[in-house]
Amino acid sequence: MSYLRAHPQHLPTFLTHQRIRQTPVGGGSVSDAFRLTLDDGTSLFAKNRPAPMPDTFFEVEAAGLAWLGAAGGVPVPEVLVVLPDLLAMEWIEPGAATPRAARRFGAELAVTHAAGAPAFGALPGHPDGFIGALPQDDTPSPGPWATWFAERRLLPHLRRSVDNGALDAATQAAVARVLDRIESFGGDEPPSRIHGDLWPGNVLWGADGRVRLIDPAAHGGHRETDLAALLLFGGVPEQDQIISGYAEAAAALGRPLDDRWRDRIPLHQLHLLLVHTALFGSAYRAEVRQAAELMLRR
Repeated sequence: MSYLRAHPQHLPTFLTHQRIRQTPVGGGSVSDAFRLTLDDGTSLFAKNRPAPMPDTFFEVEAAGLAWLGAAGGVPVPEVLVVLPDLLAMEWIEPGAATPRAARRFGAELAVTHAAGAPAFGALPGHPDGFIGALPQDDTPSPGPWATWFAERRLLPHLRRSVDNGALDAATQAAVARVLDRIESFGGDEPPSRIHGDLWPGNVLWGADGRVRLIDPAAHGGHRETDLAALLLFGGVPEQDQIISGYAEAAAALGRPLDDRWRDRIPLHQLHLLLVHTALFGSAYRAEVRQAAELMLRR
């Protein structure tokens, strides 16, 4: 490990010459992932870059992790190797989702968000970001939030979803009406430092009783986006404890949640649902339409 820290560029050579044991693990829909075991018994988590992605793909992910970790809230895995085709970081031994860990996670997430961002978008130094395998425009914007969210987050993925045939006319029309009304839903506030893709699969419960953030699409955004994402696809375990811990910590930081934040959950979820229709097609069409129609009834 000490040698690898000093010479991270040599990791591909060691892998080629089979000096490191590789065990496939779940890495999501974007990358192939492995557990690497070094000669000293230390484990790392590594993944390779999907073929069609730009050379900056892992550089942006590593920068997002560092930026989130610097907030002093939810910890992130230490990144050890960042190469165009390979990203390696410390191995986090997985553990159970407990009420205590969940409440701590919520409180720490409030601290991460409170660290703020210089603007909406605005992952420092990286205006061209990614969410999953799709581009994400992180060009700094002064806002207001609703206009920025409509133009930089919802509309690009709506267009991709229309172009690939994922959305029927009724669903397109419902989303268009949400875009037309977005300023009426409220919730404008200064940019928070957010994970940006915090669905339950990107919450890593550690054996040490702490949660780590992984696979970020980090940027300056609305903190409700992270909270709404936690409730997608069945929701994260112990979600009531997470939200309770978050609300208490946010209030203590002088940033209490807006009384209507739950009313805007479908609006924030609409972003990730459109990402899914842009990536995977019509399988998520019904969820997109349901989220849009829920907002239109607010």
